Amino acid sequence: MTSNSGVDVATPESPSIPGLRFRRYRDDSDYASIADLIAAGHLADGDDYLPDATSLRIDFEHTTDLDRSRDLLFAELDGMLIGYGSVSRQVRDGVAVHVTAGMVHPAYRRRGLGRAILRRNEARLREIATGHEDARREFGSWIGDREAGARELLESEGYRAVRRFFAMIRSDLGALPDAPVPAGIELRALEPTDHRAVFEASNEAFRDHWDHREQTEEDFVAFFSVPDLRPDLSLVAWDGEQVAGSILTFVWTNENEKLGQRRAWFERISVRRPWRRRGLARAMIVAALARVGEADLDAAMLGVDVENVSGALRLYESVGFTVDDTGTAFRKAW
Repeated sequence: MTSNSGVDVATPESPSIPGLRFRRYRDDSDYASIADLIAAGHLADGDDYLPDATSLRIDFEHTTDLDRSRDLLFAELDGMLIGYGSVSRQVRDGVAVHVTAGMVHPAYRRRGLGRAILRRNEARLREIATGHEDARREFGSWIGDREAGARELLESEGYRAVRRFFAMIRSDLGALPDAPVPAGIELRALEPTDHRAVFEASNEAFRDHWDHREQTEEDFVAFFSVPDLRPDLSLVAWDGEQVAGSILTFVWTNENEKLGQRRAWFERISVRRPWRRRGLARAMIVAALARVGEADLDAAMLGVDVENVSGALRLYESVGFTVDDTGTAFRKAW
């Protein structure tokens, strides 16, 4: 939906910055502006997440029930984007988590803009909540731990840290550990005909993880629409005609160029319950590392829930990954 696109948004708690304007989503050119703003903020913070306009567009266009004309907020000064906010409602582990996100340009921080965006986001989330009869609701947010100002803001507004996450890296892609593939399993590169089976198997595998969100058809489209997905570096573990596990590998071109890196990201690393405790995850990761090295890339990255019940952190450490960065999930009582 794009009705009322670009119109001004009344923001009662707007900071005293002459010429500041809050508006709604206008058109697809907004994605490039958001990407530039995130890059400015994250580079200032030392955070490596630098999405491009294409990945942001795919994300926003395929977020279930997202109304871009009402759920995105843009703060502009003389036509320059200096802050933005976004909201979404996600049912996770039976709780309706009303998620707020945003960014303020480094040159305009500590002036009340982030707080104004956060409170406007929360007001919009309360509007969204009126359309649902949820037994349990919470506000939620996620930030990298290097975003010190964002953490102070969230905590001052009543958010509490509930879970920690690591971004891990293996920079040396040589001398890989031994990791035999379990008997009866075949590892193959991702093919277009595999998409549906891999998607459903991954969704099933993550159901017993903390904060699981049941995947939708919009997620399916988004998973396999990103140009930076590398099917040749992704792996599917087959047991006959069944998907036992998988790894989706992305090489984020824009991020690598801005950071001067040549690295891959392993996403959605999963093994279904009947195939766990047999060394399959280890075999998949080592095989994927080998492929990344053969593709003339320098490093592999992945993210992990520090308290993951399947022991993922210990597994990743055992195959040579070390902590590169940390992040935190926050919640706030409704």
